[in-house]
Amino acid sequence: MNQHYTPRVLDSLVMRLSSHDRRLLRMVWTHEVLTTHQLLQAAFDNDHTGRHRLVKLNRLGALDRFRPRPPLGSAPWHYVLGEAGAAVLALEDGVTLSEFGYRRGQALAIAYGQRLAHTIGVNGVFAALSGHARRTGGCRLDTWWTEAQCRAMWGKHVRPDAYGRWTDNGLTLDFFLEYDTGTETLDRVAAKLSGYASLAAASGIDTPVLFLTSTSRREANLHDRLRLRGALVSVPVATATEGQEPHEAMWLPGNRTEGRLRLAELARHFGQEARP
Repeated sequence: MNQHYTPRVLDSLVMRLSSHDRRLLRMVWTHEVLTTHQLLQAAFDNDHTGRHRLVKLNRLGALDRFRPRPPLGSAPWHYVLGEAGAAVLALEDGVTLSEFGYRRGQALAIAYGQRLAHTIGVNGVFAALSGHARRTGGCRLDTWWTEAQCRAMWGKHVRPDAYGRWTDNGLTLDFFLEYDTGTETLDRVAAKLSGYASLAAASGIDTPVLFLTSTSRREANLHDRLRLRGALVSVPVATATEGQEPHEAMWLPGNRTEGRLRLAELARHFGQEARP
C-alpha cells in the first residue's frame, strides 16, 4: 500500500465513500477516462447531484480531472482515477496499490496522448447506452468489454474497440464496435473484416461488426467498401455516423442501401434472435 495511505487514513476515506462511489471509481478505472457528461449519463439519475458528487470525489483525491484545450471552444472536465480512489479499489481487491497496477502519472498521461479523442468517442457509446438503460424499462447493457479486455480475449484475430451485448424489449444483440476517427484509409478499415472472418471461423459465431464514423460522407464511402468486402468474407456489418443516440435507428446494415435500424433491430436482421 502507498505510504501516504495509512490504515487510519484509508479507513476514513472508505467511510466517506458509498457503494455507488466505489462502482463509479471502478468504472473510471476500467474505461481509463470519462467526461462529466458521460459519467452523468452512466452513473447518476440527477445531473445536479452528480456534478456535486464528482467535485467531492475530486477533492478527496478519489478522482483526478483535467480539461483539454481544443483549438476552438472549450472542453468538459475529463476524469481519471485518482490515487486515493486507486488505494480504495486496491483494498477492495485485497492487493497493494502496486499490485493493483495504478500509477498516477500513467493515469493522467492520456491527457497528452493521441488516444484521448478515440477513447472518449468509444466511451461515449458506452455511456449513452448505459444511460438509456438506466432510464428506460426493458433495456439493458448486459455486457461491455473495453479494448483491453477484447485484446486479451480475441487479440489473435481482432482488436475491436469494444464488445457489447444490448437488450431492448426482448431483442438482444451481440456486437463488436469499431470507432472510426478518420485517421486510417478506408481500405485499411475495411481490411479489418478479414480478422473478424477468421474469428468467426474459429468460434463458429458470426458476431456483427458495427462501424461508427465521424461524418456522413465517410460513412457512405466506408459502407460501400464494407459491403463489397463483407460479401467476400461473410461478416455481418453495419455503419452509422455520430450524432444520434446509439440505441436509435441510425445503423445501416452492409447489405442494405436504405432504411436504418435501431441497434436492437440488428439482432433480427442478422438472425441473432435464436441465440441463447
